[in-house]
Amino acid sequence: MTAAEAGHPAGTGTFYGCRHTEATAPPPETGPFGGGALPAARRTAHDLLDRLADWCPARTSAGTFRLVPVELPRDLQLITRWMNDPAVAEFWELAGPASVTERHLRPQLDGDGRSLPCLGVLDGTPMSYFEIYRADLDPLAESYPARPHDTGIHLLIGTGTHRGRGLGSRLLSAVAGLVLDHRPRCTRVVAEPDLRNTPSVSAFLSAGFRFSAELELPEKRAALMVHDRAWRALLRPGHTE
Repeated sequence: MTAAEAGHPAGTGTFYGCRHTEATAPPPETGPFGGGALPAARRTAHDLLDRLADWCPARTSAGTFRLVPVELPRDLQLITRWMNDPAVAEFWELAGPASVTERHLRPQLDGDGRSLPCLGVLDGTPMSYFEIYRADLDPLAESYPARPHDTGIHLLIGTGTHRGRGLGSRLLSAVAGLVLDHRPRCTRVVAEPDLRNTPSVSAFLSAGFRFSAELELPEKRAALMVHDRAWRALLRPGHTE
């Protein structure tokens, strides 16, 4: 991986904020996973993440990628199926009936917006699950020197057909780029994968995150991974001293 690839999310794509014209932005998606704003009744709950539901998609080498906030009951069975995949269940520990998945999702969906579960939708197909959360407002902040507006990422790839070919690192790069493009007060994107989950740790490293520390968390021993806004800017292609 070159320095340019490490510093420019995803090293493979360009990120499109809503300021872009229709001529340069990816075409809008259609269908149930095409994105779009949250209903007005739920919109204010997501100000803590700068209205993530309104973020525009990212174009990557794998296709057009969008974060779509989870809706129940539309997405419950799909996410439940993913949680019961043995490779996912080993680390998420949410295998079981749909009620187990719902108990995990419901506090986020009904909360104050500090954590938002999303489908990762690639070219119109939901194929991954993300949780975007305010790490500085999370219990995680007690375990590392958090900064205001630190934004955290949890990720799972839904099916085995999408694993083992570098797609995870491209999606992580895309999401880190979306966070930094749409959350101007955020200076760092962080993650805390289980240290035993070497494919996950490797994906974060390939996505331009750096290993910062080992954390002893209540549920696991984790690798604190950090993607710095300043580092990203410094290593963009074409940067000069």
